[in-house]
Formats: sequence, C-alpha cells, structure tokens
Amino acid sequence: MYMPENDVNRRQFVRGAAAASAIGLAGCMGGGGDDGMQLRVGTSAGGTQDVGLAVERAASQNSDELSYSTVESPGYIGTLYRLDQDQFNAGIVDNNSMSKAADGRGDFEEKGVDSLPYQGFSAFPYSIYVVARDDTDIETFDDLAGANVYPAEPGYSTRATTLDVWSQDPTADVYDEMNIMDMGVSDAPGAMEEGRIDAAIAYGTPGVSYTGFVTEYDARVDVHYVEPTDALIESAESYGGAGTSRTPYEDWSLEQDIGTDEVFTWNLEVNYVFHEDATDDAVYELCRVVDEHNDAVNEAEDQFNDYESTEDMLNQALEGDEFPFHPGAVDYYQDNDVWDDSLPAPE
Repeated sequence: MYMPENDVNRRQFVRGAAAASAIGLAGCMGGGGDDGMQLRVGTSAGGTQDVGLAVERAASQNSDELSYSTVESPGYIGTLYRLDQDQFNAGIVDNNSMSKAADGRGDFEEKGVDSLPYQGFSAFPYSIYVVARDDTDIETFDDLAGANVYPAEPGYSTRATTLDVWSQDPTADVYDEMNIMDMGVSDAPGAMEEGRIDAAIAYGTPGVSYTGFVTEYDARVDVHYVEPTDALIESAESYGGAGTSRTPYEDWSLEQDIGTDEVFTWNLEVNYVFHEDATDDAVYELCRVVDEHNDAVNEAEDQFNDYESTEDMLNQALEGDEFPFHPGAVDYYQDNDVWDDSLPAPE
C-alpha cells in the first residue's frame, strides 16, 4: 500500500483532525446511555452493501446491546466525505481512498477532509481486471488506446485505483489515449450491449462473487479477457495503493469462457473504519460479533472475510502507522491477547 514520506505528520493529522471534528456528532449520532451503542454505518451500493447488511443481520441476531444500521453512501470516497461531515459514525472504505484522503491526493486534492476515521478490521478484498466485448479487436492492454473504456462509476474507489494504476508510467501513454466513459453502474451493461463501451473492468472478491453490474453485463454481452502487458504488470506492482495477484479463472469465473486460465488483478482491501466519536463499547461489541459469529456473517454473505482466529482478524486490517486503530478495537484485541503494542493506537 502507499506509504507516505512522513508518517509522523500523517499520524498527527489523523489524531488532530479527528479531535477537531467531535463537535456536532452527538446530535447526529447520539451519545451516552443506550445511544452510545449505536453504529450508523456508511456503505456503498452493490457487493459492499451486501456485506454491510450481512454484518447488520449478525449484529441483530447476536447482540442485545448494539444497534447497527446500514446507511447507503456514494462509494468509498463519498463515505469518507460523509464520515468527515459527521453524517454517520462508521463506514466501509478502502485503503487507497484512506491514503489519498490523508495526503490530499486524487478526489481529495481540491476538496479535502478535516478528519479521518480510525481503523477496526478488514471486511473483504476487491480484485480488478479488464474484459472487452467480443466484437472488438481489443486483445491486450495496449489495444485500449483509442477505445471507449469503462472503469466503473465516478466516485467508486475501484475506478480511482484503476485510473491511478493506468495513469502512471509505464502505462500513461496508453491511458492518455483511452476514452474514459463516465456513467452510473446501472447504465453500463446497457451501454456495453449497445456497443458504446468497448471494454470495462471486472471486479469482485476472488472465489466468491463479482459486483452487481459485472454480473449483469456478463449475462448480456459476450466478453473476453484483455491480456496484461509487461507495462501494466509493472505499473500495478509499483503502485502503493493496491496489491496484485494472479488468480485461476476456474476458481473465480464469470458465466462465460473469457479465453484465459488465469487473471492478473490489482486489488483493494476494504475495511471497517470508525469515527473518533463512535463509542468504545459499540466498536468493541461489533468486533466481538464479527469475530465470535464470523460464520453467521459468512452464511448471509460469503464475500466477508472468513477469519480463522482473532489474530487473523487483526492481521487482515489496514497496515501502517498512518492509520491508528479505534480504542474500542484496541480493547477487543487486547482482551483476546492478540494486540501488538507496535501497532498504531490513539494516545
């Protein structure tokens, strides 16, 4: 993932800005008494919302104290903005958006945030690659130059991360010649069917499922795998905001044969994060639910991580000193003897 040049400054920003945003939360989210066990969780549409609803169901079934409610939010970037605006006290976001928000890069360059949430635990990974319509001549990444390319809806972190990878050397020359298509995910399958989109990203959780609009265009359009070039592999591997992987296609296939035995992907890690004013008790209780009742979450939505242990749950969260853990999460990991004092925590 992306590592800043000055982690000390990053941590000071996170702590100082989060403290400055405390005013106004009580009226929006409640505070103290029974209200202190409420979590309003900002969740983008599609597979992320499915995960959030599965966690909400598990919390409802397995906790008499925690009140968890899912609030639809416009993508991971939008979730960070709304957390900063005190519209809810928890959210599901990705590592790349968190890094950009802290550094004032990308969408946050012109419109930044005054606060960043604390991390809690990892929810699931998103892996991304490219397919093209069968009636095009697109075979490799280089062939995307001059093509109408859809990298997901504006505001989606899968889109932002994809464009971050493509727009840097040594793939910037191909990216500069692409016609990047801007439309909602609900419109994209129809646009592909009509021939207005030549190629699009495919993404989801390997071994589990693809996100909604991908399954829809898969059902309506014949597509094939766009082979990565050495330049694309180099670009993806050098970008700090995403990992890379190679996945057997048979383990994670669409409904059709796309002409490959393996897909090369660039990956996002999607995580539960919490506003500073989410109470320690509420965060602790949610950690307990997803840990002790991980099977209940997976039964409702198998995209959510399958934790083998509490230590596994901690190890899968965001890495790096720039993202402190919420005190409630720290308490939970400490009580289960898995906390590492070298990990970042609020003072």
